[in-house]
Amino acid sequence: MFVVTSDTFEDEVLRSPTPVVVDFWGPACAPCLALMPQLERLEQAYADKAKFVKIDASKNRRLCMGLRVIGLPTFLFYNNGIEVGKLTGQTISIREIEEQIGKVIAG
Repeated sequence: MFVVTSDTFEDEVLRSPTPVVVDFWGPACAPCLALMPQLERLEQAYADKAKFVKIDASKNRRLCMGLRVIGLPTFLFYNNGIEVGKLTGQTISIREIEEQIGKVIAG
């Protein structure tokens, strides 16, 4: 997954011609770390339909505040530069993430 920071968020997410899945994670977030291998598989499965990026929330606090990312893990879904979906909480499942991706790329 491509690493995005506050400095690259606009170019990599808001200006992306394809839908974007943004994974906000932290090195001390056990659920975040547990989801990463499954997310990498989703990234491969949807490589031609969506872009996957990750943001280390501990290093990009101002961006997180601006996007109202309060808890981890949080996933934001963008299409044409507009946030079209959000999942947050320690009980997020890979199935929920995949369902949201399906909605974003469908429409």
